[in-house]
Amino acid sequence: MTDERPRAVRTDLHHRSPDPLTTVRNLGILAHVDAGKTTVTERFLYLTGATHKRGEVHDGTTVTDFDPQERDRGITIFAAAVSCVWAGHRINLIDTPGHVDFSDEVTRSLRVLDGAIAVFDAVAGVEPQSEAVWHEAVRCGVPRIAFVNKLDRAGADLDTAVASIRDRLRTVPLVTQLPIGREQHFTGVVDLPRMRSLVWGDDRGTFVEGPVPEELREEALRRRRLLEETVAELHPAALEEFCASSEVSADTLATALRDLTHSGEGLVVLCGSAYRDRGVEPLLDAVVAYLPSPRDVPAVRGTLDGAAQERAADPAAPFSALVFKVNSTATGRLTCLRVYSGTLRKGDTLLDMGARRTERIGRILRLQADRHEEIDLATAGDIVAVVGLKAARAGTTLCAPSAPLVLEPPRATDPVVSVAVEARGSLETDRLAAALGRLVEEDPSLVSRSDPETGQTVLSGMGELHLEVAVEKIRRDHGLEVGVGRPQVAYRETVARGVSGLVYRHVKQDGGAGQFAHVVLDVEPLELAPGSAGAFVFRSTVVGGRVPREYVRAVEAGCRDALAEGPLGGHPVTGLRVTLTDGATHVKDSSDLAFRTAGRLGLREALRAGAMALLEPVAEVTVTVPDEAVGGVLGDLAARRGGISGSTTRGGATVVDATVPLAELFGYATRLRSRTQGRATFTSRPAGYARVPAAVSRGLLTR
Repeated sequence: MTDERPRAVRTDLHHRSPDPLTTVRNLGILAHVDAGKTTVTERFLYLTGATHKRGEVHDGTTVTDFDPQERDRGITIFAAAVSCVWAGHRINLIDTPGHVDFSDEVTRSLRVLDGAIAVFDAVAGVEPQSEAVWHEAVRCGVPRIAFVNKLDRAGADLDTAVASIRDRLRTVPLVTQLPIGREQHFTGVVDLPRMRSLVWGDDRGTFVEGPVPEELREEALRRRRLLEETVAELHPAALEEFCASSEVSADTLATALRDLTHSGEGLVVLCGSAYRDRGVEPLLDAVVAYLPSPRDVPAVRGTLDGAAQERAADPAAPFSALVFKVNSTATGRLTCLRVYSGTLRKGDTLLDMGARRTERIGRILRLQADRHEEIDLATAGDIVAVVGLKAARAGTTLCAPSAPLVLEPPRATDPVVSVAVEARGSLETDRLAAALGRLVEEDPSLVSRSDPETGQTVLSGMGELHLEVAVEKIRRDHGLEVGVGRPQVAYRETVARGVSGLVYRHVKQDGGAGQFAHVVLDVEPLELAPGSAGAFVFRSTVVGGRVPREYVRAVEAGCRDALAEGPLGGHPVTGLRVTLTDGATHVKDSSDLAFRTAGRLGLREALRAGAMALLEPVAEVTVTVPDEAVGGVLGDLAARRGGISGSTTRGGATVVDATVPLAELFGYATRLRSRTQGRATFTSRPAGYARVPAAVSRGLLTR
């Protein structure tokens, strides 16, 4: 085995496009945990010459998993940006986490990306978090290509993995490669568009290009024909050529695959084994050939005073950028941002649209995970970090003071698990508060608050591991000994039976102008989508001007205030419709404040008068267990109030799908290992909220 640079490195910068923006690719690598995202990233960096030695996850030597916790746990926790050059193209790449607890990192990254590589395990196919990040990429409109990884593993099968992509992701796979060899004998691929073989040797060096092996020629021709037919069904130019000559040329196929990738109508699928250095160079070529440049994506849309505006990806346009990550380091505060338009130079002054203040840029850095290269300027399409900003948070828009604009921030997810944290000594309380403030600044999916009843500091996040990592970060980075309470989930309350015609009169007279508001409310349950935590809908059917429009808005605001705490256990209320049916005003004493108070107190009284139900967060769980241990695992899931939704048998193991209350999953990994002697694994992802059974609800409310 050698770490000598392969001859296939393509960092040549000749044949530049006259438009530099067309040679930029901003992409992310998305996948389920352990599918090989970080290894793919490391091979990209090595093959492009950005690093001079292969980083390995199991050795803790990767560039992007630089945090001590990532190296200890062997998983990606924090999104890390790196940059490299391949075939004259600048590739800005973000390696994203694969564990469900860190999905908000993926969401923030997708908001600033133009394309993505979805990595799938050739044995497992589409896994739960693969599906979750895929749908998030669809929501963000990010074009994707796929890489089926780990073809050298026992049980690896490209066709099975592609079938799971087709069935579970509801997309049209366009398979452009045929593996040469199976499992441990996998040595290369047949490039179907150009009908050639690419074979890698055991020395992990460059590939050798040659003709299609004779024993695979018939199968390769069949698959090439299938690719042509599928593309012709989706692409007009390919269809025209196919009808005229009964085939599609390699150049037309390349153009069609690029167009279908950009539109999302098809998914280009490549394959290989990143760990064995097989199939990575063609994947880099596919990034350049098929994924869009900043010039290919629509102009970014923003708002100013409610009016929509667009900014084209033009270095000469007014500057606009979106912050997607903030890091507090030993050398200062790093603000990571995507430049959408304009040019940024060291010393420039920008307007922070979140804080409504101007700030000066100290330095501009090109990101290389935890290492940085200082550059003089950044232009439209760049992903960089800047030093000198004091107030910008993730989701903040930075723009030229003369051309303000607010860009849509990444979607935030409400935390579902909380723990109480406290400093071991009273003298360290202030240090803990400062550490929590920095932690929340870096990770917006964490929320820190003080419980008004107990006085405890409560830290909320996306899951048990998320909070465990956060607490360990406080201990390591700040040298604090922290006590942690038992995890608690975020319950909600909803209306099971509403009330009609509830009358509430708010009258207050204590000298001077008084307060008067009379409202009549109907409260009814709102039909919940499966897994949804519901919503709140307010409407008014008042006629004849009995309640003026400005007071109707005040009643709605008051009702929203009342949703903060429900009558069962003080949990937020959701899943209801409130209708203002009648009311009355006083010529002197009615006001916005009076009607807001009436709305708040009236809805509280209506909720107490109706019947309420408790909602709890649930998770979709996939357990892979040896056949002989299935019975015990099913019994344990039933004891945890899990609902089995299906099971399949695959290679001597059973895959069980279930929906389980999140509160019942604390400590499940340890329990599962002990029941199966460490042979079973499980994954989970949030599935919204479900109603708590009455018997369980009574037990929770009497604690």
